[in-house]
This record gives sequence, structure tokens and C-alpha cells, in this order.
Amino acid sequence: MSDSANPAQQPVVVKKYANRRLYNTESSSYITLENLAEMVRKDRDFVVYDAKTGEDITRGVLTQIIVEEEGKGNALLPTNFLRQLIGFYGDNVQSAVPRYLEQAMSSFARQQENLRATMQKTLGPFLPPGMEDMGRKNMEMMGRAMNLFTPFHREDEEAPPAGGAQEYQEEIMNLRGEVERLQQQLAQLRAKSKKAE
Repeated sequence: MSDSANPAQQPVVVKKYANRRLYNTESSSYITLENLAEMVRKDRDFVVYDAKTGEDITRGVLTQIIVEEEGKGNALLPTNFLRQLIGFYGDNVQSAVPRYLEQAMSSFARQQENLRATMQKTLGPFLPPGMEDMGRKNMEMMGRAMNLFTPFHREDEEAPPAGGAQEYQEEIMNLRGEVERLQQQLAQLRAKSKKAE
């Protein structure tokens, strides 16, 4: 995942007008939801205000971006997850869900970064030219997707509880097993290529 935005940098103020147009006050230009999504991917902080009432509508606009991304076929949210999330609305644990989701996503992002570093260290020397760059691009794409869920997360926020992301820990263990399997296959391929020489 990319580094967090500069905390000293002020968020871009965006105004949403009744005609649904979004106006970026920093660049003095009209923008689209796709422009805002790109700002999220680049860790550029922004707030969206209703131009008439002055109400902060950032959360609603971020939700709109997710709906548009999902509608484009970039399905990231599993149906069961969406059902569970809807089920939490009005429940007495509703207030705890946002913080838990932030912590889970932050933990997932850190684990992805650790996995990226491990894969680079382990497989980097054996990959043909260009494969490393393709893998890096895939991981960056995953990082951008994760940023849609924690767009303004700061690294100095408290870490999630140790047992809070068990399924992610299991996934990491599965991925480590896969890395070991790939290492064995690479070793076999190297042995075969040496015999062929």
C-alpha cells in the first residue's frame, strides 16, 4: 500500500451542487467520482460538502464511489459480506462495526505489504525480467482497492487487537504454504535446467 498522505497537507474541499456536479475548490474545476476515486488511490485527503447546506457528505460520496466500482464489474465485496453488513444496521453493535472494519482493513494492508516483501525476497532472484514489475503492479492495484475502504487511514492509528483478524492470519499461512510450494517447483526447474546444460 502506498504511504499515507502528508498529515500537514490540508484536505481538498469539494462542493457538491444540486445538479450533482462536484467542484474541486483547490483546482477550481468540476470533477467526477472517478477523479475522487483516483485521489483516494493516491492518498489525497478530501472532504465533500453540500454546496447549499454546508453539510459534510463525504461518507455518502465515498459510498457512491464504491457502488460505481462494483457496478463496473470490479466486484470486490462478496454478497455474504454485504448481507452481513446490512444486518448490522440498527443492531446494538452498529457503533463498533466501523472501527473493527478499519482495523481489519489496516491489518490486511499490512499483511499484504509483508507478503509482497516476502515474495520479493524469496522469488525475486528467480523471476524472469518483467515478472517482478507485473507482480508489483498487481499488488499496487490491490492496495488501491483496499484504499477505497480506508481512504484516510493514518499509520499512527492504533493497531488492531491480535486476535481480531484470524481469517487473515489463516490466509497468510495459506499463502506461505503456496510460497513454499513455488520454491520447491523453482528448485526442481533449476535442477532440470542444470541437467539439460
